[in-house]
Amino acid sequence: MIRVLLADDHKIVRDGLRRILAASADIEVAAEAADGDQALALVRANAYDVAVLDLSMPGLSGLDLIKRLRLERPAMPLLVLSMHGEDQYAARALKAGASAYLNKDSAAEQLLSVLRKVAAGGVHVGEAAAASLVAGERQAHHALSDREFEVLRHLVAGKSPTEIAAQLHLSVKTVSTHKTRMLEKLDLRSTADLVRYALENKLF
Repeated sequence: MIRVLLADDHKIVRDGLRRILAASADIEVAAEAADGDQALALVRANAYDVAVLDLSMPGLSGLDLIKRLRLERPAMPLLVLSMHGEDQYAARALKAGASAYLNKDSAAEQLLSVLRKVAAGGVHVGEAAAASLVAGERQAHHALSDREFEVLRHLVAGKSPTEIAAQLHLSVKTVSTHKTRMLEKLDLRSTADLVRYALENKLF
């Protein structure tokens, strides 16, 4: 039996995933988390065969959540389900320690097979993710650190530096420093330019 932890802040998404997984006799949804902090607490207290994670949740989330879970349970596979495009985000998720990355649009068709694959020790890399890994440093945003990329994600979502600092457990000054470095690396001048760049390159 494959014991699964589901972590997504939308109950309707968790309900849908649970129904898909419940149709298989070899898979059991052992626990659910509505945010990253709850997911981390559950993983610290219990053993699961696979964690299925959303990247955009309240509290600890994104690449930070992947890295923390990997530290807590190095052998536990992490299957990321996200609305973010695979071609831009999957490579970073895989490098951070995820075993697989699926876009939510394709989850219904691939979830069961990919989940079984990672539970058995495998890795799933989609075509778009593979292309992004091969692309390396060809695009300017590949030079951004994971932390800078997370700050950019929150900026695109319309959050203020204060809100981002609280979400990522950083100081406002540190968030501003990351933003300044992003502007330099991408040769841009303002927050509006950063948001426009991210949208034009379909980063989020």
